[in-house]
Amino acid sequence: MSAHPSTYEPKTGIERWLDARLPIVRFAADYLDLPTPKNLNYWYTFGAILSVMLVVQIVTGVILAMHYVPNGDMAFNSVEHIMRDVNYGWLIRYIHANGASMFFLAVYIHIARGMYYGSYKAPREVLWLLGCIIYLLMMATAFMGYVLPWGQMSFAGAVVITNLFSAFDQVIPGLGTAITTWLWGGFAVGGATLNRFFSLHYLLPFMIAGVTVLHLWALHVPNSTNPTGVEVKSKEDTIPFHPYYTVKDGFAIMAFFVVFAWFVFFAPEALGHVDNQVPANPLVTPAHIVPEWYFLPFYAILRSVPQKLFGVLAMFGAIAMLFALPWLDTSKVRSMRYRPTARWFFILFIFATIGLGWCGGKEPDDMVITLGHTANNDPTGFSVTWLSRILGIYYYAYFGILFFLGIYEKPLPVPASISTPVLGGSAMPAGSVAQAEKKG
Repeated sequence: MSAHPSTYEPKTGIERWLDARLPIVRFAADYLDLPTPKNLNYWYTFGAILSVMLVVQIVTGVILAMHYVPNGDMAFNSVEHIMRDVNYGWLIRYIHANGASMFFLAVYIHIARGMYYGSYKAPREVLWLLGCIIYLLMMATAFMGYVLPWGQMSFAGAVVITNLFSAFDQVIPGLGTAITTWLWGGFAVGGATLNRFFSLHYLLPFMIAGVTVLHLWALHVPNSTNPTGVEVKSKEDTIPFHPYYTVKDGFAIMAFFVVFAWFVFFAPEALGHVDNQVPANPLVTPAHIVPEWYFLPFYAILRSVPQKLFGVLAMFGAIAMLFALPWLDTSKVRSMRYRPTARWFFILFIFATIGLGWCGGKEPDDMVITLGHTANNDPTGFSVTWLSRILGIYYYAYFGILFFLGIYEKPLPVPASISTPVLGGSAMPAGSVAQAEKKG
């Protein structure tokens, strides 16, 4: 399971018997004894936070499924039954609902950390791709879960998102309609759609757990990166995972849960939408259809493109760019600590993504800058749609910029090892990193 030799020695007869048949204790012991770079900072604790959040979501989801009724006429009332009549049902539901937002908050920080420190570079391409697959499964799971309360916004969201697939009729006639009809389970969003989404929402978290195991496996083969981006070359560069990082991760998890608990107990509906407190009615459309906050950047890209098919392709393409990142970044230097030019473009990329999220929560015709009014008193100026287009263009351009920066950028000198900044000594030019790794 790991590239590092096992140091575990069974001490009892039961351990020896089990180790010869299913070395699960050996795996746990080797994990705790795994040599880990000694300079990992708190940005690296979000992997452990995500693992805990996945367990929280699965456990609370299974309990909620015991009381939920995936029927178009009963779904909304079953959620109210959970909130009012099930012992601590309100708590379990608020943990699950807000847990989805906390899950995405942690995964976005985890992705940003990986992009900044170059965790996608060789030999960790498979590790990065598995992480992107987990992210894609999370998005599908979250969308289907958002539909389950069967409130007004849930229903409208299901109609809008499932109808996007009809755009593929312009590529292959009938393809988009076939996909949409299969998702609906009929000719419109209804009870059959709800039942399908419930089944998939229950199944996908276990798929996420399976891919997470592969993700950890892929991590343990080359081992973790570190803030310097320099590969581990000797034992002095590492410390055992336990107790150093178990304590550090444990503290970070508790701090994260303080934020999580604040939302659960003091602002449980802050991240939701008021229209979802009303039962779904196919004859009523909300004034402003908006997805959950973690989908808003991609929703803004979708709305900024006037042609439906190209808008759908632009939205899915924004996610696909993450899959291609290991091959788009051509720099030999891994960490942006030593790439000052790339660092500024990365900061702009983060602001562009946050800006797209803000645009996704606004009406497309809202004015960012109002320059005047028409004869009908309608405002004119720089609209949210145009801001979304500019930010969306930069979102895509960033990946192309990385490609050319790797060719033309002059990075700062890179340490010979991760111990150099701690123990003293000189740094070496970026071009000498590969030679040092061969010698190490």
